[in-house]
Formats: sequence, C-alpha cells, structure tokens
Amino acid sequence: MDMGISGKKALVCASSKGLGRGCAEALAGEGVQLVINGRNAEVLSATATEIRSTYGVVVTEVACDVTTAEGQAMLLTAAGDIDILVTNAGGPPPGLWSDWDRADFIAALDANMLTPIALMKACLPAM
Repeated sequence: MDMGISGKKALVCASSKGLGRGCAEALAGEGVQLVINGRNAEVLSATATEIRSTYGVVVTEVACDVTTAEGQAMLLTAAGDIDILVTNAGGPPPGLWSDWDRADFIAALDANMLTPIALMKACLPAM
C-alpha cells in the first residue's frame, strides 16, 4: 500500500525494539526518513543498521532516555523539523496495577502521557 508519505521525516521514540521498532520499520517501508532512539546504544545501532540495509532510508540514531528533559532535547535537536511523530516509551511495571504504588503510577504517567505531550508541543508548530 502506498500511503503517500515517501520522503517525509519521522521521529519514532523508543524504537530500537518492540512496538517502536515495528512502527519505524513500517514507516521505513513507506520510504520515510527516520530519527530513532533507545537507551541502549548498541541495540539502537544494530536496529539502525538493519533498517538502513533493508529499506534504504536515512536513519539517524539518538541514544537517550526519551522520558527525560535531556533526552527529549537531544532527540528534538537531532530531528529538526519532522512530518511525523510517533510517541512511545516503556510501559508501567509488569503485574497487577493494584500492586503498584504511587511512584509507579507517577512514572507511568510521566513516560506515557507527559512525555508525549512535551514532544507534541515541541514538534507541532513546524508540522
């Protein structure tokens, strides 16, 4: 399927593996240039290399924690103006939610709500 997004540029957060990587690969398959990130530089580099060789797209890798202000700044600087933003971060702790304490809930909200809001606010004006 041609989604009509070839040549666009996407920032895909937490994309060295799992759901984020799947999103990055789907976009790469459509000819989208990527900025990907993960906390483990070695895993991130391997992912970037595989995506480049498989799809022939430009892939910029940024090793950082997207949930931190420093990580967000690194990503936004490397990405510049983008057309597509895919927010993603690690989920809450595994197990029953009833076993979580307040700190677990705050960390999950920060990673999966406040981080995406900050990135959307930063990227939206140029999109």
